[in-house]
Amino acid sequence: MFKEKIDLNKLPKHISIIMDGNGRWAKQKGLLRALGHEEGTQAVRDVVEGSAELGIKHLTLYAFSTENWNRPKREVDTLMRLLVSSLKKEIKTLQKNDIRLNAIGNLENLPKKAQRELDEVIEKTRDNSRMVLTLALSYGSREELIHVVKELSKKVKNEEISPDAIDESIINQHLYTRNLPDVDLLIRTSGEQRISNFLLWQIAYAELYFTNILWPDFRRENLYEAIYNYQTRERRFGKTSEQIS
Repeated sequence: MFKEKIDLNKLPKHISIIMDGNGRWAKQKGLLRALGHEEGTQAVRDVVEGSAELGIKHLTLYAFSTENWNRPKREVDTLMRLLVSSLKKEIKTLQKNDIRLNAIGNLENLPKKAQRELDEVIEKTRDNSRMVLTLALSYGSREELIHVVKELSKKVKNEEISPDAIDESIINQHLYTRNLPDVDLLIRTSGEQRISNFLLWQIAYAELYFTNILWPDFRRENLYEAIYNYQTRERRFGKTSEQIS
């Protein structure tokens, strides 16, 4: 329905999604939270394939935050096992759809097995060019910005860069997302209307779209509805309507 309404010449270059509601989905059905996370992988597959099919160039999924490490150990262990198994299963989907896998965050905090599997899939898909799928893992935007400040401080101290030379471009070059464009559309599922420490710098001018649908029930048609809604908005970037018309 919504796919036919989308203007393919005005697609967002970069969509990011906060995949929220796995636990609540499971609770509503009287299931263990782990089953909600497993069901959420079906939504990931459908949305990823749907994005590539439509022509989206960059899709970033908030898979595991720095704060998620504070969840019960059993749930964290389940999420890490699910990450490894999903990467193994989805390599065929990524190759079939010519999708390159990327990852951002403090990846050294991931279990070694997850790191190895992640590195392997990234390497196997590095020549794919239809779309870049980025997983934000052990990611927190404040932690990312602290990392940037430390890196730039070292360079200033070593006289590699002048403080006066630091601008938006320099900061962008030191972010985890240095090879990605700014986010055009941020989607959050489950009815929550928070950013939750996700890509704070990169979403400065993003359009925000919130839906009550829990992540395991989110599908490509819901993505297309979000994109259609995005295309009905006027993006002014600080200018007036008259200036951009």
